Amino acid sequence: MRKPTHDNWAMTNTRQSISSLGDTRNKIMSINLFILALFIMLASPSGVLAADPPEANPWASGEPAASSTPSPAPADTDWLAAASAPADSATFDWLHPFQETLIPLNVWVDQGLDWLVNNFRPVFQAIRWPIDAILTSVESTLQAAPAPLIILIFVLLAWQMVGRRLAVGTLISLVIVGLIGAWSEAMVTLALVLTSVFFCVLVGLPLGIWLARNDRALAIFRPILDAMQTTPAFVYLVPIVMLFGIGNVPGVVVTIIFALPPLIRLTNLGIRQVPADLVEAAQAFGASPRQMLFKVQIPLAMPNIMAGVNQTLMLALSMVVIASMIAVGGLGQMVLRGIGRLDMGLATVGGVGIVLLAIILDRLTQSFGADTRHREARHWYQQGPAGLVYRLLARH
Repeated sequence: MRKPTHDNWAMTNTRQSISSLGDTRNKIMSINLFILALFIMLASPSGVLAADPPEANPWASGEPAASSTPSPAPADTDWLAAASAPADSATFDWLHPFQETLIPLNVWVDQGLDWLVNNFRPVFQAIRWPIDAILTSVESTLQAAPAPLIILIFVLLAWQMVGRRLAVGTLISLVIVGLIGAWSEAMVTLALVLTSVFFCVLVGLPLGIWLARNDRALAIFRPILDAMQTTPAFVYLVPIVMLFGIGNVPGVVVTIIFALPPLIRLTNLGIRQVPADLVEAAQAFGASPRQMLFKVQIPLAMPNIMAGVNQTLMLALSMVVIASMIAVGGLGQMVLRGIGRLDMGLATVGGVGIVLLAIILDRLTQSFGADTRHREARHWYQQGPAGLVYRLLARH
């Protein structure tokens, strides 16, 4: 028997290697075919492992799948729509009825304001013109005038209307405002306040007189005035910005709206409190309605009217500070910057300027409303600096 030679042994090993290599290729091919078949089954809509039906997919479009098995879920299965849909009346909780908004007041207000902006914005922009003209003239005058001249005018006015004590206090207060570096901002605030009070008197005084003569109109305007006085000051800012924009002129507009009700109320009250016997006496002497108003009713109602002007002025000063949030300049802007930067010094400077200016204006307007029946029987030119000049001229 022949022994295998070296060549036969090598040939046998080669055949075994080729056979094992073929088996490996077959296994790899089988694995590839299996993966390919699995991929086809997953991608096929009608396969055994088909994709999830639309009802299981929260991002589905709501259309039923093209499969032979009908879906028991409804056609519209959008979970976002279902989440935003209002609750059914059957699930209304009578024990907690106010957990959901039943009256969409915010939506109505937004829609009404959008309608006003889209249809009447040119009208509101036209209202800006007279306010802007007067405000610009007053502000430019106060800014251009020398500070000693402004101080002298206020001191003489305080001396004439009240007395020497208020004149000295006015002098010290205005000098302090200038020394702390708030003079320019104080003049801007003063211009805003004076312009606002001017328009408040222009609108509020005739309206108060008319309401004093018309009870039906008073019944209509009374809840409106109540709402205007109780509405928070910040609520006025949003519609004013949308209708008028930002800046000093919108600040004057919102200040007029906020500060107007006290003048209307107190004017109406003063006219109604005029004694009836005086009115009857004037009518008996043949006074016309115009004479009755300007010779009897307004002079007797002047303390109440000036009290309304005083309240309007104080509210205007406070609202001008709040209106700094819509880019209104002045002392309020200093306070706002101090709050934003946590700069207590800057906020204190603005606050001190506001307080001193408010005290001066309050004392002056209170003097205008003093009852003339309790004053000395002297003419205005016989007292104060005017009286001093009058006496000096009388000697010559």
